[in-house]
Amino acid sequence: MAILMDHLISWMIAVPFLGIVILAIVRDEESIRRTAFGITIAEFFLSLILCGGFDSTQQGMQFVERVVWMSTFNIQYAVGVDGISILMVLLTAFLCPLCVLCSWTGITSRVRAFLSLILLVEGAMIVVFTALDLFLFFMLWEVTMIPMYFMIVLWGGPNRIAAGLKFVLYSLTGSLLLLVGILGVYLNGGHTYDLLVLSEQYYSSNQQFWLFLAFFLAFAIKMPMVPFHTWLPDAHSEAPTAGSVILAGVLLKMGGYGFLRFCLPMFPEASANFAPFILWLSVVAIIYGGYLALAQTDLKKLVAYSSVSHMGFVTLGIFVFNSQGIQGAVLQMFNHGITTAALFISVGILYERTHSRAISDYGGLHKPMPRFVTLFFLFSVAAFGLPGTCNFIGEFLVLVGTSSVSFAMVLISMGGIVLAAAYMLWMIQRVVLGEPSTEAAKILPDISNRELATLIPLAILVLCIGLYPGPLMEMMDESVIHLIEQTTGLRVDEVSHLPHRP
Repeated sequence: MAILMDHLISWMIAVPFLGIVILAIVRDEESIRRTAFGITIAEFFLSLILCGGFDSTQQGMQFVERVVWMSTFNIQYAVGVDGISILMVLLTAFLCPLCVLCSWTGITSRVRAFLSLILLVEGAMIVVFTALDLFLFFMLWEVTMIPMYFMIVLWGGPNRIAAGLKFVLYSLTGSLLLLVGILGVYLNGGHTYDLLVLSEQYYSSNQQFWLFLAFFLAFAIKMPMVPFHTWLPDAHSEAPTAGSVILAGVLLKMGGYGFLRFCLPMFPEASANFAPFILWLSVVAIIYGGYLALAQTDLKKLVAYSSVSHMGFVTLGIFVFNSQGIQGAVLQMFNHGITTAALFISVGILYERTHSRAISDYGGLHKPMPRFVTLFFLFSVAAFGLPGTCNFIGEFLVLVGTSSVSFAMVLISMGGIVLAAAYMLWMIQRVVLGEPSTEAAKILPDISNRELATLIPLAILVLCIGLYPGPLMEMMDESVIHLIEQTTGLRVDEVSHLPHRP
């Protein structure tokens, strides 16, 4: 047990990659699916052990492991977690078993390859969220792009090639900017890739300006922020269900995580200078994403554009530089992963039955699919932040944090919540209520036990976090305070617009 705890993050990184090797020797497709599911469940249990051993009263990194990798360039295998990254690790480990379950009958060709890609992207994302060495971070940041590309172009819809190429071009552009930024901090920060050391270095105003710009653009493309968002709807609409879950549930969070881990602590002056522009860009994204979602006739594109709006709340909370805003942003990232994954899985369930994502092809589903409708309604109202569901607390904290900066931004952002209620409730009305628009919609079978097992854990989290978000907030509290102190150069209780802490 001591060996496990001392190298817990390394075990979590190793399990998915070892799982790929195991899948290579398993013969029949049913055994491949069961093996992949077992591996992802094992990974999830390791993440629970990580959370159980995490001390939320400490500010610094925990479970740190360091091994010299390339001594000539001061490159290390260095990993660790704090209260922010551990939530992203937990989210990744939670969603991957559900990706395997929702692909059980939807993926019928090249099953071994598809499930291996899920394990590959899981292992790579665990490294991204735990890496304390920038070289290691960049390597696995690049790796996450490969499985997503192949998921889209090999198992996607009719326009999958164009969507896959667009995804890769945008991702490579962001990666090149990220590489420029990493090389810049390496050359100007003492020739080291150690994140903890670089976060304590001083960079001149001019250096901060250009380095921040490179990192910011890289992460803005990944989120994606307006106007770098155009790849997202195409990728979502063509990707298989599991691909959409991974993309929206976890990969988008890499951008927000990058802002928190790199931009704010390493370039505080540039972050403050760029903040007004970023805040207004975030407000535009909230309204613009909601407006475009309202105009969609395709279920997947509606959910995809809603993600653009929700990610606007994340960047809004991050760049107000106070504990409510940043805690709200981290919660919004976690909760968005839950609700959007649930919505994409629900759309995938309908698509498997009808091979259509057009809203007009449905209607009256409350009669043939009552169990599905109950869960679908819960996820839809959670998506626009109904009190008592998980998204509410994240958006509420972001708005409270923003109120200390600009009340006008709060009022405009609340318009995005109104738009979210409008497009989600209108979608529910057209899909669930009324009379079926086609004969096929009248006889659709309700969700199976496997599909129910996929959605129930998500429904439980939606309600549990919505009613009692305390454990997640306590887990990140000290890390958020430390981040604010790094960014502002002041203790939290010395800044007038931050909550006083005894």
